[in-house]
Amino acid sequence: MNATRVLLQQRQPMIRFLGKRTTPSHIDHTPHAHPASPSGSLPESFAAYRQKAQQHGPLNQRSSFSSSGHIGGRPGASLGPVEPQSGVYFDRSELPARFQRLAWTQAEIEAVESGGASLFA
Repeated sequence: MNATRVLLQQRQPMIRFLGKRTTPSHIDHTPHAHPASPSGSLPESFAAYRQKAQQHGPLNQRSSFSSSGHIGGRPGASLGPVEPQSGVYFDRSELPARFQRLAWTQAEIEAVESGGASLFA
């Protein structure tokens, strides 16, 4: 018996389209400034935009850490020592003893391994 076929034949979609898809006859494709633009005007050219644009810093300037203008232009040793500032730590094990990780007790290990059931047994 094909019960599925019988059920699918009576299915009606819940969405209804009103008519044939049409494209508007007049669409304005002229460039315009974004409504949230601070200046409200378009740049004169792409070169003028690029002079003012920033992406992780100014685009028209060379990077201050690289002589060739790209990452890896100089060896890492020339960038100086990699020592944290006072009060800054790279790893949790470098923190004072009161902030370091505590060792697990045997009771905690058993509680985790049993899913907490050993606490009530």
